[in-house]
Amino acid sequence: MGSAFAEPASSPAPSPDRLVERLHRAAPSLDRDVLSMAARAMTCSIRRGEPVPMRRLSVIDYSLPSTQPRLWVFDLEKARLLFEERVAHGRNTGENLATRFSNATGSYMSSLGAFVTQESYRGANGYSLRLQGLEPGFNDRARERAIVIHGAPYVSDALVRAQGRLGRSLGCPAVRSAVAQPLIDSIRGGSFLFAYYPDPGWLKQSRLLEADCGTGVAAHPVMPATGG
Repeated sequence: MGSAFAEPASSPAPSPDRLVERLHRAAPSLDRDVLSMAARAMTCSIRRGEPVPMRRLSVIDYSLPSTQPRLWVFDLEKARLLFEERVAHGRNTGENLATRFSNATGSYMSSLGAFVTQESYRGANGYSLRLQGLEPGFNDRARERAIVIHGAPYVSDALVRAQGRLGRSLGCPAVRSAVAQPLIDSIRGGSFLFAYYPDPGWLKQSRLLEADCGTGVAAHPVMPATGG
């Protein structure tokens, strides 16, 4: 069975820049710089020893309003877009525009940075997906805070028309109810999720965004092989 980590020597993996370019062509509405940052953080996570299977990459751009699609899910092996969706933010993170983020329990805010998806389950919000935060001080309390991906009726066109924004969660990246199960099934079990906002503190302190991945040794990009 093939692996996303390697290909035969006759078919070398593309450069990170080439892969980012292919993903950006598949999702032109996603800012290329944000996509590049997500790919770099994923490479750093693997370099730091996180067990991140490089099959899927999910990117949330919280700098966009909630009324716009701002969640993208990519199949890295085929360099194609699987989902482009609206996603809700926490009630204390902002109205239509996100402005505040937190790692604190009870803050009802969204969290920034890199996550690894974990197991799916059925809970109070239906079919849901647990997330493990990889960034101390920014999202490493995600699991204890029950920050999960789930479907929600307040992520809808009707609410956008009625109030000019999506409804808001308690900090979870909630999606349309109709898309929750196929989206969760496509990324559960160890894929990489990157939640972006131009927050100066996070951008300065995130070890996964440093050139050396916070290890003190220059990073060498690790990207999946892709077909086609």
